[in-house]
Amino acid sequence: MNIQPVIVEKVMRIRLLILAIFLATNAIAQTAFTDSINKHRDAYRADFLASSNSPLKSKEDLSYLRFYEPDSTYRVEATVQLTPKSEPFEMPTYNGQTRPHVDYAVLSFTLHGKPQQLTIYRNLNLIRLPQYRDYLFLPFKDATSSFATYGGGRYMDLRLSDIKNGRITLDFNKAYNPYCAYHEGYPCPIPPRKNTLNVAIEAGEKTYGKAH
Repeated sequence: MNIQPVIVEKVMRIRLLILAIFLATNAIAQTAFTDSINKHRDAYRADFLASSNSPLKSKEDLSYLRFYEPDSTYRVEATVQLTPKSEPFEMPTYNGQTRPHVDYAVLSFTLHGKPQQLTIYRNLNLIRLPQYRDYLFLPFKDATSSFATYGGGRYMDLRLSDIKNGRITLDFNKAYNPYCAYHEGYPCPIPPRKNTLNVAIEAGEKTYGKAH
């Protein structure tokens, strides 16, 4: 009896079973990730109606908020290189004012196989407030800016406690627009030139308004 075909068939079945388990596990993980991002966005929308300073005042206003579909490939681990000798500087804003900031660290990460770097900052006014004492600010632009996303760049909020063992998770699905994207006159910081990425970050919030 030639048992070779039987062995081959069993190996193929095992491989198919492993593949099916892998795909099912990935599907479950992606579903959990999508649910997490959707909950984050629900809270994000609610914050507009809760804030007296918000440029969006009604549920109708909120209906024009647009986002990329949740995509876990835009959730990356970055190494953190602190910059303790950085000098404070005035970061310009879109209404002509400035805000005192200081470089806190350089983040190095790989996105879709390409190495990238961004700098995170501390707002020297905000950190005087207890609720923002550990706040880190990440403004950036990318290849989608002025096209699919707001031309003035987008922001991400981080905390000192997010840094663990010299690493931090960056989830670009949580990138959001500054208030200037909805209404002029707000002192929205302009992302420094060194925080312009030459890749498209197709994650997070898109331009405000009806889909084209």
